[in-house]
Amino acid sequence: MVTKIKFGTDGWRAIIAQEYTVDNVKRVAAGTAIWMKEKGYSKVVIGHDCRFGGQLFAETATRVFGSFGIKVNLAKGFVSTPMVSLGVVKTKSDLGVVITASHNPPSYNGFKLKSNYGGPTIPKEIAEVEAVLPDTFTADLPSIQEMFDNGLLNYIDLENLYLDHVYQNFDIEAIRNADFKIAYDAMYGAGMNAIKELLPNAVLLHCDENPSFKGQAPEPIHRNLGELSETIKNDPAITVGLANDGDADRIGMYDEDGNFVDSHHLLLLLLLYMVKHKNQTGKVIITFSVTDKMKKMAELFGLDIEVTKIGFKYIAEIMTQEDVVVGGEESGGLAVKGHIPERDGIWMGLLIFEFMAKTGKSIKELIQDVYDMVGSFCCDRDDLHIKEEQKIAIIDTCKNNPYQQFGKYNVQSIETIDGFKFFLSDDEWVMIRPSGTEPVLRVYAQAPTAKGTRAILDAVQATVLAGERVG
Repeated sequence: MVTKIKFGTDGWRAIIAQEYTVDNVKRVAAGTAIWMKEKGYSKVVIGHDCRFGGQLFAETATRVFGSFGIKVNLAKGFVSTPMVSLGVVKTKSDLGVVITASHNPPSYNGFKLKSNYGGPTIPKEIAEVEAVLPDTFTADLPSIQEMFDNGLLNYIDLENLYLDHVYQNFDIEAIRNADFKIAYDAMYGAGMNAIKELLPNAVLLHCDENPSFKGQAPEPIHRNLGELSETIKNDPAITVGLANDGDADRIGMYDEDGNFVDSHHLLLLLLLYMVKHKNQTGKVIITFSVTDKMKKMAELFGLDIEVTKIGFKYIAEIMTQEDVVVGGEESGGLAVKGHIPERDGIWMGLLIFEFMAKTGKSIKELIQDVYDMVGSFCCDRDDLHIKEEQKIAIIDTCKNNPYQQFGKYNVQSIETIDGFKFFLSDDEWVMIRPSGTEPVLRVYAQAPTAKGTRAILDAVQATVLAGERVG
């Protein structure tokens, strides 16, 4: 039976040695190559992150592209997704391929496509690639050496290309010499070597190669970053923490007390820095699950704001067409004007460090500046690992007979841009949506305090699961 291959919110992802096999990677690469030939494209950049089999799968894709006469710029060693995206722009290539499953558990690998502007390939073109994926691909493939000898393969140092770009755009010396100490958790991901070079005095965690990620999904959220939090709490000299996911396009941060700073707060900080301190203007783009406090700050700055479906590809598409100052999603994918239209966890971390260095303020003090403008708030998310039929039943209820109450919380209005957002008051909401990358039901909530947010999430679980508690 032929495995059905479907690109989700951000690329194709599957479990290694089940659906994610050499043969299926050949199929996906062949479909991509067929699509490229139809478009008249002839050059691709390929890289892989730190996951198991990365080099094997990257070289497999390389050989498939070579069989179609497509020239490949292949990264040697692991690289981050933003390094591949930037490499596409710098080499004037037509497409980028990243062998990565991003923040998924270690049993997964994946296949991401990046367009010539240096960001995710737009949904319309992804659909075109899916439409031409062959059921099998058994053509004889050239060897890596044959491709190199025939001029179809060039090895490229994407990491140094990226580092040169960073040095051109940041005051790295100001960050290195600032009165704060940084702790960095690579989560065994592809950002480790770049941070070692850029921030040589940082306290480093999980900055060695371990394709198993020690069994932990490399997603930079608080429940996965306990060691980073404790490291900051136990060392008074450390005043800020940064974490990136497996392919270093997502970000998580910590303040000087070891408290997690989520993407909602980071987006507000980036918008404040870009507009008030760097004198930038432009449109603000956020996905459906991001705090509505971004709307309030955009309004204060007199900026237009647009809300998209979940998935950074929707933000990237707008960034290629309009002047966007800040764009981002709840799950740690953030982008700003002056860089490629791509999530970049290292770049965003450096921006926050530069903000701190230029103002002399801690991240906690900068967040208080944000609260003074838009009010304090807390966002949180539960990932419910429930049976597929139960997930479908909950979504059907949201569609056909929407919940009017979650415990003591009454629903005032509903939005359905992507998922179902139930507004409970001016500062309280909850959102229900199935994940596009993992077999889970996501439940998001916002309230003025962490206690209030937890209470909403608990009420929602009690309602939708009919009293069955899921951790």
